[in-house]
Amino acid sequence: MTPEVLKLLQAARAAKTPVALLTRLTDGAQFLWPADKVPDAALEEAAKAALRDDAAGNVTLADGSAWFIHPHNPALRMIIVGAVHIAQALVPMAQTVGFAVTVVDPRRAWATADRFPGITLIHDWTDDAVKALAPDSRTAVVTLTHDPKLDDPALDIAIRSEAFYIGALGSRRTHAKRVARLTEAGHGPDAIGRIAAPVGLNIEAVTAPEIALSILAEVVAARRGAALGKRAAPAAQAA
Repeated sequence: MTPEVLKLLQAARAAKTPVALLTRLTDGAQFLWPADKVPDAALEEAAKAALRDDAAGNVTLADGSAWFIHPHNPALRMIIVGAVHIAQALVPMAQTVGFAVTVVDPRRAWATADRFPGITLIHDWTDDAVKALAPDSRTAVVTLTHDPKLDDPALDIAIRSEAFYIGALGSRRTHAKRVARLTEAGHGPDAIGRIAAPVGLNIEAVTAPEIALSILAEVVAARRGAALGKRAAPAAQAA
């Protein structure tokens, strides 16, 4: 690896920018996509796929050249706002599929190490916390407090960010009120439309673990680019 390529790679990591290192096996020539223009459209598509799937591998182009593609993605993160029972169920599920999880809740009686062992807990106000965490394109943000004083400030920051998924607990009626508040705060329909609410796929979830499962399923679907249609509110979010 040349010093120039190494410098670009280190800069991408520092900026939490997904990049793919492309190495031609015949002569060791390297490109860092998308910073560098690659010599073949098929190679560019292979780089995109490697980043999407987090999978390194070889590809042979039509001209016979063989390449090794090594994706360098920022860590997958999940920011959970609200140290509630659903969060207690969601945290270990999210960790199992590769997310680094942070729980944000200024209510210290809820956000405790006993309830969330080994998890990063932040007790700052929710907008300050989410802003400091700087959600990027590999971050999911989920608000679960059902309290506008806590959820709305976090959502205000999240929908300004590059987070690939933003979800909020609550019924359609609750979300309609939320939309009105965020609109009054200056957000347009496209920004507010990024919020998945009611949060989670509709699997008729009732218990906290079931709701957590529906949330994680929707997060994974969003990450993998699955088309998600309109959903009815799960029973536990109908109020």
